[in-house]
Amino acid sequence: MTRFKKRFSIISAILNAFFRPSETVDYPKGPLSLAEKFRGAIVFDTEKCIGCGLCVRNCPADALHMDKKSRDEYKLIYYPARCAYCGQCEDNCRHGAIYHSNKLVKPTDDPAGLIVVLKDKKEG
Repeated sequence: MTRFKKRFSIISAILNAFFRPSETVDYPKGPLSLAEKFRGAIVFDTEKCIGCGLCVRNCPADALHMDKKSRDEYKLIYYPARCAYCGQCEDNCRHGAIYHSNKLVKPTDDPAGLIVVLKDKKEG
């Protein structure tokens, strides 16, 4: 009797899969809709950045690097290929200078696109 129940449950699951609508997204057949809180491409506001380095210090993927010569002279570099899109940089930035957008990151085969200078502040 248990053998019959097992077989019947498998057959009913297969039939349900054929007649129910799909539970996944329609992409690429339809438009892609991302969740409102989707952590996508990094957006950086150069006016808000003060060069404190909290985003760099707390990045677990080492996707951010800061070359700091003085308080008023620094360069913030972003490596998109290393980024895990975890949101640590956004959570730790006290000034709201770095955050995630709701857009997918575009692929690149250009090595120059794998290093992005977010801010290059010179003294004076």
